[in-house]
Amino acid sequence: MVAGAARRPVAVLAVTALLVLAAVLLASRLTPSAATDTLVSANTPEYRATQHFHERFGDDAVYVLVRGKLSSLVLTSDIERVVGLEGCISGNLPKGVKPRGGPSGPCAQLAQTKPVRVVFGPGTFINESVTQISDEFASQQTAAAQDANRVATAARKLALARGMSRAQANRLAAEARQLREQEFEQTVLQLALKYGITSPPSLNDTAFVSKLVFAGGAQVGTPKPRFAYLFPTRDSALIQVRLKPELSEQQRTAAIGQIRRAIRMPDWALKHGETYVVTGAPVVVSDLTHRISQSIIVLLIAALLVMGGTLAVVFGARARLLPLVVALAAAALTFGGLSLAGASLTMASIAVLPVLIGLAVDYAIQFQSRVAEAGGDVTRAARLGGPTILSAGAATAAGFLVLLLSPVPMVRGFGLLLVIGVVLAFLTTFTAGAALLAASQGRGAPRPVAALGERLAPAWRGAGELLTETRLPRAIGRRAGALGRGTLRIAAVHPGRMVGVALAVAVVGWALDTQTPVESDLQKLVPQNLGALRDLRALEDATGVGGEIDVVVDSNRLTEPSTVAWMTAYQKRLLRRYGYRNGRACGQAELCPAFSLPDLFAGGGAQTRSSIEALLNAVPAYFSQGVITPDHRTATMAFGIRLMPLDEQERVIQTMRRDLHPPPGIHAQLAGLPVLAAEANSKLASPWRRALQLVLSLLAVALVLLIALRRVRRALLPLVPIALVTGWSGLALWLLAQLGIPLNPMSVTLSALVIAISTEFSVLLSERYRQERAAGHSSQAALARTYASTGRAVMASGVTAIAGFAVLMISDIRMLRDFGLVTVVDLTVSLLGVMAVLPAALAHSERGVRLRRPVLARRAARARP
Repeated sequence: MVAGAARRPVAVLAVTALLVLAAVLLASRLTPSAATDTLVSANTPEYRATQHFHERFGDDAVYVLVRGKLSSLVLTSDIERVVGLEGCISGNLPKGVKPRGGPSGPCAQLAQTKPVRVVFGPGTFINESVTQISDEFASQQTAAAQDANRVATAARKLALARGMSRAQANRLAAEARQLREQEFEQTVLQLALKYGITSPPSLNDTAFVSKLVFAGGAQVGTPKPRFAYLFPTRDSALIQVRLKPELSEQQRTAAIGQIRRAIRMPDWALKHGETYVVTGAPVVVSDLTHRISQSIIVLLIAALLVMGGTLAVVFGARARLLPLVVALAAAALTFGGLSLAGASLTMASIAVLPVLIGLAVDYAIQFQSRVAEAGGDVTRAARLGGPTILSAGAATAAGFLVLLLSPVPMVRGFGLLLVIGVVLAFLTTFTAGAALLAASQGRGAPRPVAALGERLAPAWRGAGELLTETRLPRAIGRRAGALGRGTLRIAAVHPGRMVGVALAVAVVGWALDTQTPVESDLQKLVPQNLGALRDLRALEDATGVGGEIDVVVDSNRLTEPSTVAWMTAYQKRLLRRYGYRNGRACGQAELCPAFSLPDLFAGGGAQTRSSIEALLNAVPAYFSQGVITPDHRTATMAFGIRLMPLDEQERVIQTMRRDLHPPPGIHAQLAGLPVLAAEANSKLASPWRRALQLVLSLLAVALVLLIALRRVRRALLPLVPIALVTGWSGLALWLLAQLGIPLNPMSVTLSALVIAISTEFSVLLSERYRQERAAGHSSQAALARTYASTGRAVMASGVTAIAGFAVLMISDIRMLRDFGLVTVVDLTVSLLGVMAVLPAALAHSERGVRLRRPVLARRAARARP
């Protein structure tokens, strides 16, 4: 492959350029995604239950928080504006009525696209209550009049049958009608006294609205607790908008944009100081998706600048920036392939960009260093160094493959994309990279290409000298060189002691790693200056509720009294256990009631199956559609859960699950974002899962090295410092956690990353040491020669890989920023560990082994090209 690229560099570079251009065009079509399924596996029962709930009752709610005095909202003309806003958002426009805002306004757009399944809000709730009470009163009044006519007719017939005159019969009929009407009036009067309704209600009837919304007692203006999902406090109201679950990311984002436009319309502006805020989990996800698109551009620019500067400082080759060109080509091909596969950009996949550039630069540096050692002969360098580089890279890819076992989908995608990127980085290095190196040497390249390389070389050398030949870099270089030589001497003289100290530190690190906390709360992983996040926290502060847990109940026996009794008892038992009492605000209890099927039967009447079905059929669809499907096969019980740490939230959810003992024939499951978050946190925080990942990474790397190197000692010896470094890494992570930087869904993968990346460094150094020993050098001399040649390249590669991760630290997405920081610390510890412990392991492995001159001679002969 390399020989062919060196013979035809122009053709190879032309084909590569075309492929890269096509990949860039494909990559530009990538769409970002921060949906829940990037954090939670779709194969879990909790995720399937949540999807089932969404299919039946709509997506997670978008909330319009109305901030301001509740009495000023519902007891003034502002309630009419809220009714109008809710109608606008629902997209249900009466026929022949022109939408407010004109044909291009948000009301018209929402009516046209129909992205909303249902809207629950204070305006529609009060209006529907007025309508239903008025309609029911009119219906009963009509029924009473018809009944009075029947009674009068029956009385007239009876009087005539007894021989009375027609006048007497009419008088008796009138008396019977009047008696029946008095009975109806008495019933109405009793209901009026009971519910405080003295006249037919209306939206502007402050007495009726006040009686409907507010609780009695000394605290005037306090809403009824049973309506907390609409009126959480005396200073707020909530409009819940459930979008259709089948919407695409773009359609959901567009719908949220239209809702935001709607609340800014002058038509719905409130006159008594109340304000609207659009928030909720879908809004945070939508805004985060937009931020992801911006982040990848920032990270690309930063990666170019950081890598370019790093190469100029640490890489002493003639064409210093050639590895960066190769890396950019590999990154473009990787993301172009991602687009071709129809995948999306997640918070994890954008982290692949700087990391992949760092890894691809690493491989290009190693190959370019071999070319320099071979006197510029690209083919000879590939023959001598290619197999070792390829073996190390294959081991790195195997380490990344272990990430496919992660419970977090976006981490699995991160690992798979890195593996693909590593393969493409190798192909690009040994094709386009080889062609560029051949062209820079003037071999096989047209004169203009060679001339361009000759003209650029002095400029890059000058830039490198400017950065490396000043006083500070020289001083750093002298101290680093002295430290390295001292370490090699200690390793050669006291290898056992050095390995023993490394093992002791590793044991401490392994023990402390089990105590390192993991953060999986999405709110704490996204940019903290995200406007939607601030609004969501304002909603949580106003309501005291951090999310909604839904118990999804499926059965063809939902309307049986035993089922209703079980649901009611389960709801009351949980609310009582977690501190909810009637009259208390939700924020004072760990669980509080949200709109559920048992609420429809709160007034009694659920005695028989027929009475339950009659009641459900009588309840307006506006009220029932949020708690039971039209076929009466799926229902929900909803609970608001207070803001609390995820581990405490998980304990509440586990208790709810243990208490869930439905009757035979009833299937019940917990669903909702809090359930998914608790499940993800439980899996990520498991120290045993992290330990298993570490062991599997080591086994995968060992297997690849055994296949590639075909000798147990050659394969396992480079893994000694790697295994010890994982303990050092655990200690570093624990120390960072004490400084307020916990693990997150990305940084919890660090054991696999450290093993994968450090293995390459260890394999390259150990194989070079083996060659130097085979050439007849003593152990100490072989170590010195190894670290003077390959060691420099490994150090340059390590620094560039670390720089790639360091780029993530400028991201405003906290998950990426923390991941970048802990990875920089971890890889630095890993690189220093390999550079320090590997010489001791190599020297210690040869204690007591005496090599005869004939053996050394044969090894030297085999090592020669």
